[in-house]
Amino acid sequence: MQIKLSGHHVEITPALHDYVHDKLERIERHFDNVTSVQVILSVEKLRHKAEATIHVAGSEIFADAVDEDMYAALDALIDKIDRQIKRHKEKVTDKHRGEKARDYPQP
Repeated sequence: MQIKLSGHHVEITPALHDYVHDKLERIERHFDNVTSVQVILSVEKLRHKAEATIHVAGSEIFADAVDEDMYAALDALIDKIDRQIKRHKEKVTDKHRGEKARDYPQP
């Protein structure tokens, strides 16, 4: 998985960089077909915003989160992406199960 991390009006510290990488490992545990992830961290006055676009086989998943604290925004972002990845994985596996069920009629 290739991770591109960038910041708008915020410096990406080593601690922030490691935190993002550790959190994104959770997503890779749930779904192996993640090709790349682009994370953008930005600050506007007191709003800390985290956005992520994840490229998986066949589609893209986007989520964003806003909070007063950057780490809280990242936690909310990872939770949103995790739910979307699980939903995407279920759709892919259900589609494949539907094909097998059609091939073998049930008595």
